[in-house]
Amino acid sequence: MIGAGWTGLAAALALRDAGVHCTVFEAAPLPGGRARRVDDKNMGAIDNGQHLMLGAYTQTLKLIRSLNPGVPEAELLLRLPLQLESASGEFRMRAPTVMAPLHGLLAIMWAHGLSIRDKWYAIRMVTSLRKQHWSCPPLQTVSQLLNRHHQTSAAILRLWQPLCLASLNTPIEQACAQLFLNVLRDSLDAPAAASDMLVPRVDLTRLWPAAAAQQLMMRYRHIVSEVLIDTQHVEVDGESFEACIIATPPYAASRILRVTHNPQALDILQQQLQAFTYRPIATLTMQLEQDWRMPCPLMMLDEFPEKGHYGQWVFACAASNQLTIVVSDASDFLKHDRQTFVAGIAQQIREQIARHPRAGHPMPAVLAHRLIVEKRATFSAEPGVLRPANSTAWPRLALAGDWTDTGYPAVLEGAVQSGQAAARAVIELLA
Repeated sequence: MIGAGWTGLAAALALRDAGVHCTVFEAAPLPGGRARRVDDKNMGAIDNGQHLMLGAYTQTLKLIRSLNPGVPEAELLLRLPLQLESASGEFRMRAPTVMAPLHGLLAIMWAHGLSIRDKWYAIRMVTSLRKQHWSCPPLQTVSQLLNRHHQTSAAILRLWQPLCLASLNTPIEQACAQLFLNVLRDSLDAPAAASDMLVPRVDLTRLWPAAAAQQLMMRYRHIVSEVLIDTQHVEVDGESFEACIIATPPYAASRILRVTHNPQALDILQQQLQAFTYRPIATLTMQLEQDWRMPCPLMMLDEFPEKGHYGQWVFACAASNQLTIVVSDASDFLKHDRQTFVAGIAQQIREQIARHPRAGHPMPAVLAHRLIVEKRATFSAEPGVLRPANSTAWPRLALAGDWTDTGYPAVLEGAVQSGQAAARAVIELLA
């Protein structure tokens, strides 16, 4: 196993459960990949990036439960019914506790901040897409989908655009409509609990990767240089194994992969691996002067780039004097001065939450911060991207990652399911 992110660990656990001995090579000193803990000298354990999970993440939640026996879910995850609320309180949408798909339709119908016309066209689109089994013409963008269904500018701004950017990390003008529909299908057209929003209460490594790694043969701080695929075995940096799963990003897989046979297939695979483009995500964790409570545990922020207000989502942390702010598709923000960037977002939160009907005390001053920008956080989820399958032209090699053909964008559930699918391919080979 090459890589100990959520994909690699999910695959390694599936292999172990099938009685297959597995060695995991990991370049970092701890497991978790892009969803891991970072130790900050001022704020302690924070996350490399804030993640929001859904109740539809069945395999991820199953792993979390199995690796935390006897621990109530509430200690690990904050579970909220589907809700979207702007920091200013000008837009609010919350799903009632009724059966699906009625819960999603009622959430839109009762939303505050949308006109009757906004709601009517949004409900009509959801109903129409459900009748069409959540499918759309190939190569269609989310923007084209919304225009085809006559979505209003207010519904796009308040509802569809934030959901698309949060789930696909790609603007609606470029994002793949079918991937977006797959996310809506598995959250809105499933049991109501599938649309629940789950925010980790513990750091992402503690959530399950650390416990998983303790049960596996780990080789940390090993940057693999070469994976050589032969007809009889696989060599990882000269060491022989029966099979291999590469669970790294595409650019890393392309760098290390070598074969002794079927070079034409390797040329095709390399073209796929090298064709991916990537989008960054910026995560800003702020430590406040004193404890402070937002009106909701997570809130949407209105963006005003001309004022330095770049934040899109703000999350309350387990430590009540910390906040986490997420900026998806953050490529334009890498060139900003760090202090100016932080000050602008602090002002954004302070001003917008002050207008909320349930606002309490003003947000305290920021004592410390940590800005983490993952430059290649996700692949660009555009129409027509050719994503490799888990199985390859070489039976002894499988690929795993949120970038494989999972049917999902680059989300945690896709990563876990891809790892498990790659493990099944190896198990079938060894059987």
